[in-house]
Amino acid sequence: MTRIWNDPADFADEMIDGFVAANGRHVQRVSGGVVRSTEVPEGQVAVVIGGGSGHYPAFGGLVGQGLAHGAALGNLFASPSAQQVHAVARAADNGGGVLFTYGNYAGDVLNFDAAQERLRGEGVACATVAVTDDIFSAAPEERHKRRGIAGDLAVFRIAAAAAEAGHDLAGVERLARLANDRTRSFGVAFSGCTLPGAEEPLFSVPEGRMAIGLGIHGEPGIDETDVPTADGLAELLVAKLLDEVPAGVDVAGARAVPILNGLGSLKYEELFVVYRRVSQLLAAQGITIVDPHVGEYCTSFDMAGTSLTLLWLDEELEALWETPVDTPAYRRGSVDQAARRSENASAAIDAEAVPESDEASREVAGRVRAVLETIAATVDANVDELGRIDAIAGDGDHGIGMQRGAKAALAAGTIAAEAGAGAGTTLARAAAAWADKAGGTSGALWGVILTSVAERLGDSGKPAAAQVAAGVAAGARGVMDYGKAEIGDKTLVDALVPFSESLQRNTDAGADLRTAWTAAAEDATRAAKATADLLPRMGRARPHAEKSLGTPDPGAHSLALIATAIGGLLHPEGRNRNA
Repeated sequence: MTRIWNDPADFADEMIDGFVAANGRHVQRVSGGVVRSTEVPEGQVAVVIGGGSGHYPAFGGLVGQGLAHGAALGNLFASPSAQQVHAVARAADNGGGVLFTYGNYAGDVLNFDAAQERLRGEGVACATVAVTDDIFSAAPEERHKRRGIAGDLAVFRIAAAAAEAGHDLAGVERLARLANDRTRSFGVAFSGCTLPGAEEPLFSVPEGRMAIGLGIHGEPGIDETDVPTADGLAELLVAKLLDEVPAGVDVAGARAVPILNGLGSLKYEELFVVYRRVSQLLAAQGITIVDPHVGEYCTSFDMAGTSLTLLWLDEELEALWETPVDTPAYRRGSVDQAARRSENASAAIDAEAVPESDEASREVAGRVRAVLETIAATVDANVDELGRIDAIAGDGDHGIGMQRGAKAALAAGTIAAEAGAGAGTTLARAAAAWADKAGGTSGALWGVILTSVAERLGDSGKPAAAQVAAGVAAGARGVMDYGKAEIGDKTLVDALVPFSESLQRNTDAGADLRTAWTAAAEDATRAAKATADLLPRMGRARPHAEKSLGTPDPGAHSLALIATAIGGLLHPEGRNRNA
């Protein structure tokens, strides 16, 4: 279990600060993560990687000469926010464009894509390759839905080597895709991991049993079997990967890089015992082993588990694989040490000017602040339960992510309201802070919801109930457009859409906001409970669909809790129909 922390909510930020302090020769801190502390040739493509914290040496430990140019680092097991990704990419870009590459998880895709579109709007050329190496998380015909696990290292290294070799953005993207197409991984676990501050692991495995097909975010395995011997484990890992060899690869005579990855608690000696048999099995198939890797490359805190990755080489990939690398946690060959770049700490930004507002809107801003206080208190009161629900088929970070987002929103909204901002500006700044600090899918989607409502509130006058309902409706549409989820996918949408439709219907019928909101919250609560009967079709819970039956979706559940709590703040019936 994780034993050392201060405030669990601050763990990721404090970890990054300590990592940078210990590795200044390789990395420097920027807003959102880290970039190389060494000079990069002008015009070289910047390879920006990233994901949640808790996977060291991925992702920050892989930044340095010959590998990544920057890493966006999210909260524990939560994707970095779009703001974080954008900030790291801007700091890493040196005129050659940016190649984003990361594990294929819903929150990462949402936030990296949002940052990419923003950068393109600013004139920065960008491309993306999401890593999809985990063979157990989707069928071969749905490889685009597969997760990225320890195969991240293979794709990251090829992409960065292509950049070092002087390929342009299109060339780097092509080679990264080739590496991803020729990389396969499969993993097992003997016990789950425990997040800082948590009393229980995210999942457990019965004594004498082994979970197979695990993820790297504390998700439980997809299947379970008896614990084999070390040789039996090696035979299982190799057999699964040889069952799905990339198109165009002839196993006999092939050349491959094997990566036996420890997930946090297995000792290196145990991994060596397993690799002894792995190497024998690969050689028996006529495979030439190139540069074998045995160690920790993509962990999951203290998870006891391992995965085997095979990168099937061709001449082009093998030549790139020989590129020297020097990062805090990963070194290969010998690099010519580059000069240190000047310190590039994020410059202090003056507080944004507060747009003009009238007295009526500033009064509503005070109510917005009260709503934010209620949201934060509601999340605090339910944070453990939200994490427990999420851990059943997901990664258990929903409570922590919501807590970070709600607290950041309250802080930003308070500053804005005290500076004289109107209701719209107060809520808009809270929305931006929530999306930035929470990260992950829920952070991005709550940012969309709150921003949509803020646009309808404006900074003048007292908004009518219909304006609030219109803002919620716009938020629901935005969430569905942004996250691509629909009713029945077992996501936040399953509670948000019924809430929005009820609110709109009742305000259209003339109900005041309190009456309409209360009825809508009841509808959202019923809809959230009903998600217990659904199988997830999106997100990290999708590979564990059966495990989630009987448990509501954590995003839908938290939305219903918040909607109910806000209802208690609204003015009693009969005052007026304004917010």
